[in-house]
Amino acid sequence: MGMKHYKAYTPSTRHMTVSDFSEITKKTPEKSLLAKKKKNAGRNSYGRITVRHQGGGNRQKYRIIDFKRMKDNMEATVIGIEYDPNRSANIALIQYEDGEKAYILAPVGLKDGDKVISGERVDIKPGNSMPIDSIPVGTMIHNIELHPGQGGKLVRSAGQEAQLMAKEGKYAHVRLPSGEMRLILSKCRATIGTVGNADHENVKIGKAGRTRHMGIRPTVRGSVMNPVDHPHGGGEGRAPVGHAGPLTPWGKPALGYKTRKRNHRTNKYIVKRRK
Repeated sequence: MGMKHYKAYTPSTRHMTVSDFSEITKKTPEKSLLAKKKKNAGRNSYGRITVRHQGGGNRQKYRIIDFKRMKDNMEATVIGIEYDPNRSANIALIQYEDGEKAYILAPVGLKDGDKVISGERVDIKPGNSMPIDSIPVGTMIHNIELHPGQGGKLVRSAGQEAQLMAKEGKYAHVRLPSGEMRLILSKCRATIGTVGNADHENVKIGKAGRTRHMGIRPTVRGSVMNPVDHPHGGGEGRAPVGHAGPLTPWGKPALGYKTRKRNHRTNKYIVKRRK
């Protein structure tokens, strides 16, 4: 996949880049796999804003992705690679031998006409899904389950991959993209390969309008607010933060503040912390 650059006919397009969508082979989504997506602009059930800077944006429909891959030993053919507005990765539309269609995350190297399959003993090819105890050590994987049958939860965004490092008893050692080494049950499923659309991180938004299309509203700096609205606010002219470090609007440290509980029940599964 490549990037498309614009001529600088306006200041906003001088550095703006978009994907050239060369991987996309199917323009329209499968209607049977679409669902409504309600907008709430960051508001909870009481109508209060609990997540700031959300609202507006283009209308979207949710694509129902098959993260479980439970149809074992039945080949599916890739019909097309599609864009998904709900995630950074592209998705692949597949059709099983019995005629059922489904969406999966499109890994690197998956093309129209390719065959994918899930099961206990299947080939180690991109897009194939199997339990971790059937995958050779050293293989790159994605869409990893945390509990058997729950569906993939880890490593699902564009360009991401995890590596199976070792197997020990009923657990496997998996190195996640963050650098964290984690124990995962060997019965959990994972998909072979690296998630596609790796150039997503190189896209430069370029202008404010593109973020509004995404449903992201403007962010106001705390230093230009009043003291009643933000810990950074107030003062004559441009004033420093006035604290040991920057704070959130609610007075909590904004940089380097650990939010994970010290006695979290899953701590025992973390072999090595992320970098």
